[in-house]
Amino acid sequence: MFQNRFDGGDIAFIILAGALVFLMVPGLGFLYSGLARRKSALSLIFAVSASNAVVIFQWYFWGYSLAFSPSGTSGFIGDLERFGLRNTGGDPSPGTPLIPDLLYSFYQMEFACVTIGILMGAIAERGRILPAMVFSFVWMTLVYCPLACWPWNINGWAMKWGVLDYAGGGPVEIGSGVSGLALAWVLGRRKERELLNFRPHNVSFVALGTFLLWFGWLGFNGGSAFGANLRAITAIWNSMLAAAFGGIVWCLLDWRLERKYSTVGFCSGTIAGLVAATPASGFVPLWASIIMGVVAGACCNFATKLKFLFRIDDALDLYAEHAVGGIIGLLFNGFFAKSEIIALDGVNTSVEGGWLDHNWKQLYKQFAYVCAASGYSFVVTAIIAKCVDAVPGLRLRASDDAEALGMDEDQIGEFANDYIEVRRDFDDWTPPASVRKSWARKGEMRTNSEDTMAERKEQEGPHVAAGDRHGRPDVGLHSRQQNQNGSKYGSLEPNDMSNGTKLTTIDEKL
Repeated sequence: MFQNRFDGGDIAFIILAGALVFLMVPGLGFLYSGLARRKSALSLIFAVSASNAVVIFQWYFWGYSLAFSPSGTSGFIGDLERFGLRNTGGDPSPGTPLIPDLLYSFYQMEFACVTIGILMGAIAERGRILPAMVFSFVWMTLVYCPLACWPWNINGWAMKWGVLDYAGGGPVEIGSGVSGLALAWVLGRRKERELLNFRPHNVSFVALGTFLLWFGWLGFNGGSAFGANLRAITAIWNSMLAAAFGGIVWCLLDWRLERKYSTVGFCSGTIAGLVAATPASGFVPLWASIIMGVVAGACCNFATKLKFLFRIDDALDLYAEHAVGGIIGLLFNGFFAKSEIIALDGVNTSVEGGWLDHNWKQLYKQFAYVCAASGYSFVVTAIIAKCVDAVPGLRLRASDDAEALGMDEDQIGEFANDYIEVRRDFDDWTPPASVRKSWARKGEMRTNSEDTMAERKEQEGPHVAAGDRHGRPDVGLHSRQQNQNGSKYGSLEPNDMSNGTKLTTIDEKL
């Protein structure tokens, strides 16, 4: 009987699409890790991964019910009728008759996991892990579930009003981007010495994360047609076009400043295009997605300057990329959505489009929805963050010493990668075998003395700390702490006078 109710191809397609969306979680981890400083790179991978596990539990526990329970009639949030996935089985889902409820709950869970993963970028280089996980559970319950209910639940006020939000411009993009800005505001700015000479520590990770996200996004947007149909293919094509043009435009805007092509810039523009396509790819014709990619690439590029205007340390530009990109996609629906595109899934055959269908009132509906989602996300997220921060033992921000040391050392105890040219403590450096044999012939097997260091320099030439670029090393030799297993560490900026002592760089030491 189950096989007779649903098409097997549709079911297989959505299972695959959900798996593709899950791939976006490690994609976010690698993207954030590459954009951060080396000393906090692994903590962001861990935060994204751990929050994913928190959301899986929350969604099973009551998240799906609060977002999609069809018996909740408030229009704001669902009820607990599907608590613990009770009554969630083989019946048609509340979102579409094409797939069963249990599969729909899995697919929507992956959306929630990606959203919280995006939001974890707000704690970059200064946020503690445990409080962030508590915050994640509460935020999912009080912010994401209502935002998902509004446009996607059959009783949601935005759904009834006719707002067009295909794959999550409000719940996913505005929810994560505006909430990220609020969380960064509560956390406060990083110390100025941490912002000095800041640069992504591993651009290869940035590119890897971006292309994992792009690949997964095809399931994110294509699967939101909830079947193997022509609307899904249209959404995939729109996503590809918007991403490509967004990346090109962002890259060209960066080129005009430095006359060099930027890999990080191309990746940022690609993501901006994909974000804009999220709420619009299942509504607009293909030619409109090209315009959308160009506009998203340009607007999101310039929006990266807003954090300086706001004086909020949005370290990974969540607001500029996700909130601004999501707003652009939602507003484009008001202009370019067409009913004939929406009807390609064979289900939504009576939904009106935007201005292309002479539905002039659609634009103000989209604008009102943007304002509601943005205002709700910022205010409620800030309140949640303040409340969690006030609980003893759940202070959101790490100490100043921990921030200087790095979140990997303070929160994780492991490292994404260690130094390459030298070890964490330069005094532990082992010279090549040829140098050791030379010292042995001279009877000078000395270590750690100034004359030995000078001889090493004479024989091996100058050594540069890993990550030293633009002539400004970001690794200094300073008074180190010693842990129980005897390892030493330190990664403060050179010439940091906070402790009254001038730090000595490796070149100075040599």
